[in-house]
Amino acid sequence: MRRHLSYTGGDLDRGDRFRKLPEWIQERLAHPSTLIAAVWRDRHLIADSSVAHPLPQLPQSDLIFLGTRGDAAIFAADVSSLDEEEASALGTFVDLRTAVHSVTAADAALLAYARGILHWHRNHQYCGRCGAESRSERAGHMRVCTRCAYEMFPAISPAVIMLVERRLEDGTRVCLLARHGALAKGVWSTIAGFVEPGESLEETVAREAMEETGLRIGATVYRGSQPWPFPASLMIGFRAEAESHEITIDTDELEDARWFTAAQLDAFGDWESDAEYRLPRRDSIARLLIDEWRSEQ
Repeated sequence: MRRHLSYTGGDLDRGDRFRKLPEWIQERLAHPSTLIAAVWRDRHLIADSSVAHPLPQLPQSDLIFLGTRGDAAIFAADVSSLDEEEASALGTFVDLRTAVHSVTAADAALLAYARGILHWHRNHQYCGRCGAESRSERAGHMRVCTRCAYEMFPAISPAVIMLVERRLEDGTRVCLLARHGALAKGVWSTIAGFVEPGESLEETVAREAMEETGLRIGATVYRGSQPWPFPASLMIGFRAEAESHEITIDTDELEDARWFTAAQLDAFGDWESDAEYRLPRRDSIARLLIDEWRSEQ
């Protein structure tokens, strides 16, 4: 399953050894082979199936070194300060979850990387300790407070996502899907939740299942992980066996939760359809967990 997860499979050499070499960074910025992945208001510049382009005329902003692909250095640039007309002059900017279906796996991973690190920069302009402005360092992989010198590094929020299953008395296996308010109408998905301090991943799986659905969890098996820059998560996927079967939903978290057989899921439509019951989008680890389970029944 892990080979097919969207936003994974990147081919960049992230070049940590170069981040501390400002002379090398400046030399690469002046090199004709250098490419820029431009992001405008969380949309990506894509032209002729390319996701990184020769250095365009950009507004003054920090360029973030992403790494190298072959002989070319690739940087990310946030051009969100441009108005819509100015951005259109650079080319067409596309939403990542739309673009993922028309670019290579390696390019989708590059775009997710660019989106994620630029989001972090936008939200760490000021020091979390003293409130002073911060500045970009190490080619964009650290920010330093201009007053107290506090160092900040790109961070993500780990979250577990799990397909909960159980066996009925007749031997049929069923899995748990739920609806919450953030999902489009008719879409059912797996349950998920953020890891809290002092918690293992398996403990998070058990806690979230109990809090959201009242189910006790037994055996838990890791299935894969997926960068999820919407805005800044790492989704860590599990298969979990339920030791209880009565569902009691937390109505603050979920609208509904039910057990489904594989045959019932086979009748669901895709996310893009107008079916009454629909599966999650194909770029999500939730969809991969569901499809993997369906294929085994």
